[in-house]
Amino acid sequence: MSVSNDSTVKDLLIYQQIFLLAMTEGKISKVIFSILMSLFFIYSNAIMVYTIWSKPVFKVTPRYILFNHMLFNDLIHLIFSSLLYILVLASLKLVMAACTVLVFVSGTTFYNAPLILAVMSLERYVAINFPLRHAEIATQKRTYIAIGIIWYMSMMHFIIDLLYVLLTDPTVFSSQIFCTREKLFIKQWQVNLQQGLNIFFFVSVSVIILFTYITILITARSISTNKASAVKAHKTVLLHIIQLGLCLTSFLYSSIERAAAMTSTSSSLFADLRYLNYLFVLILPRCLSPLIYGLRDDAVRPLFIYYFCCARGKRRSTVNVH
Repeated sequence: MSVSNDSTVKDLLIYQQIFLLAMTEGKISKVIFSILMSLFFIYSNAIMVYTIWSKPVFKVTPRYILFNHMLFNDLIHLIFSSLLYILVLASLKLVMAACTVLVFVSGTTFYNAPLILAVMSLERYVAINFPLRHAEIATQKRTYIAIGIIWYMSMMHFIIDLLYVLLTDPTVFSSQIFCTREKLFIKQWQVNLQQGLNIFFFVSVSVIILFTYITILITARSISTNKASAVKAHKTVLLHIIQLGLCLTSFLYSSIERAAAMTSTSSSLFADLRYLNYLFVLILPRCLSPLIYGLRDDAVRPLFIYYFCCARGKRRSTVNVH
């Protein structure tokens, strides 16, 4: 790859060298625990996705379409992030083209998560504040359009990076590299673009979720009918805020992690930070989706437990969606 003279590129190269050194000192027990935890929640999300698609009523209800897409997105992110984590642990090099695919899918699904939370909160906002127009506003077609817009917004800056690298040095995709997101940064403006998009996405999403939370809270306290539904929606959006906070932590933590890599004289400290980042920032928010949403839903919970236990026990034949 053509290397720029920018100081940022030099810093990132140092960061990657410390990263490789530190990861060789990790304990086997920690690695095994993190991988087993990833596999468990990959299984849980896969079962929940299958559960949602097992009943036709879930496929046409916007709330469940969004919920299922969030599950599917988190499932894909867990798989690709776990694969990248294992490759780094093993210090294996990949062809740049293969690494690009892994980084592209992992990064896009990561950015999808907060945007899906924002759309889910808006859907609950419409359901509580405009109940008579909810069926007209939140249609199946508009839900899929919103999902398409989410994917477009999440992948655009990755496409810009790839096109720039391709135009700058077309032969780079056949080179052998250690697969990290930083390998696609060869200019300072790419780093600035990513940081700017991070701020834009999460400020926008935070404003949307906080607005819907406050509005639904006010509505839940003021209405006399259908109060239980409003209170439940209020609690759901509150969970969206918590999960958004976990997603936001990853961007703040990446900056802290990079600073630690540049200044820390202890590689073991950096290894511990990287391990906690993977465990609590990449895995935890994705494993919460089936737990805090699926298991709270009376229509989904019995089916999920049935399939999670390998189709043992009594299965409910009818599903009522409220």
